[in-house]
Amino acid sequence: MSSVTIEKSFCTTREAAKLLGVSVGTVQLWVENGLLRAWKTAGGHRRVMRDSVDQLLRKEPQPIASTSVADVLPSQPRQLKVMVVEDDADLLRLYQAKLARWPMANKVIGMYSAIAALMAIGRGGPDLLITDLNMPEMDGFSMLRILHKAPEMAHTTIVAVTGLDEAAIATKGGLPPGILVLSKPIPFDRLQEIATGIINQSRFLLNAHAPA
Repeated sequence: MSSVTIEKSFCTTREAAKLLGVSVGTVQLWVENGLLRAWKTAGGHRRVMRDSVDQLLRKEPQPIASTSVADVLPSQPRQLKVMVVEDDADLLRLYQAKLARWPMANKVIGMYSAIAALMAIGRGGPDLLITDLNMPEMDGFSMLRILHKAPEMAHTTIVAVTGLDEAAIATKGGLPPGILVLSKPIPFDRLQEIATGIINQSRFLLNAHAPA
């Protein structure tokens, strides 16, 4: 008689973290914010629905390859890691082209969706996060509220570049504190000033020889 293997419909937070390649704390944060569906056992242990884990895995981030000044200056000890979250493919390509020309060495990661960005950030936050606010499926507001509590973002500068005015942002519930809001069209000169400021910060200089 042949044996039948039945796949569990749920997993522990540790198992979910291993499948997703993130920390247990990140899984717990995603559960609290509804990105993963879960329930608690009588003993108080979380059980994560496996199909919600699989849904995130199917949204595995597809970063856009980007050249950088580091290709020309290989002696640069540390790249500035910049993530851009923008669902408009043309704007994302524009970001890629402009940021690659900045005078500092930088690594640009482009994400088409907020969920893909959350997946990538769960494995390590960027130095600078630039994001749109109006996006399908999960908007920038929801993403930033989740990231506000994420330990991976403790040293990340966040900039929202949007066509929304202050009143429209307020009607959406506003943004977490510490987020700089810039208006479209994309102010690339101002973004470059922000990036230069990050590089000059002591925390960045102290980690100059850490891997990007």
